[in-house]
Amino acid sequence: MADESTPLAAQLAEDARRRIALRGARFDKPKTTRVIAVANQKGGVGKTTTAVNLAAALAKGGLRVLVIDNDPQGNASTALGIEHRAGTPSIYDAIIEEAPLGDIVQQSDVINGLSCAPATIDLSGAEIELVSLVARENRLRNAVRFHVEQQREAGLPLDYVVIDCPPSLGLLTINAFVAAREVLIPIQCEYYALEGLSQLLKNIDLVRGHLNPDLHVSTILLTMFDKRTNLAREVAEEVREHFAEQTLATAIPRSVRISEAPSYGQTVLTYDAGSTGALAYLEAARELAARATRSGHE
Repeated sequence: MADESTPLAAQLAEDARRRIALRGARFDKPKTTRVIAVANQKGGVGKTTTAVNLAAALAKGGLRVLVIDNDPQGNASTALGIEHRAGTPSIYDAIIEEAPLGDIVQQSDVINGLSCAPATIDLSGAEIELVSLVARENRLRNAVRFHVEQQREAGLPLDYVVIDCPPSLGLLTINAFVAAREVLIPIQCEYYALEGLSQLLKNIDLVRGHLNPDLHVSTILLTMFDKRTNLAREVAEEVREHFAEQTLATAIPRSVRISEAPSYGQTVLTYDAGSTGALAYLEAARELAARATRSGHE
């Protein structure tokens, strides 16, 4: 039996067990498309990292996944290696010009079943342009519904649509909340982790009350977890205490590999598939997929 008496040895043993359990795993397929907005108006919590790596992990598990980069910074597009220079057809065209998503979506070159509607610099002005538009809160929902239906009729049904939101509670995020049925909130295991969360939950309630009665917080994922520190363990306990039903058992560790991957235009799943971070996202994705029944998608 392997010696697990040191933290490093214990981590290596845990990774080996995960690798065996996840090798070639196929994840539960929802019967209808799950549309999930990944949101937290607090910056630096691993929001985009979570959106792209969970999407990549779900696709690795045999599912068809579309990432919508709804953040003007375009970091999700970068991490997925998707072209998003100025002039590229983008989510801006879908929201402002009502272009079909089918004209915008690009397939991933490296992960089968994964695609992305990119964000370009044009999206930075969309918040202002949306103000004067008719049915401004419904623009993204209309685009997503039409595309999901189109894919289903073509015999290529999408299993997941993952929307990466900007770190604010403006009209782009409202559009994501109206388009989605579920909200996934990444929470970092640091000081002030729950700061601002009450405002986010209040906004979700407002959207549910006025624009989208189906919207609910289905999932909370703990990120940047360092099990060696008391602080991280205390934050994790506090989150699990307040959100027992929604919080995934899997926590995403602090990881150099996860941080490095986007600079190579990759997710951690392709950058270093055997790393602790990649295995954690695969495990979290499997857990998320297994919860499809709870979200009414069985």
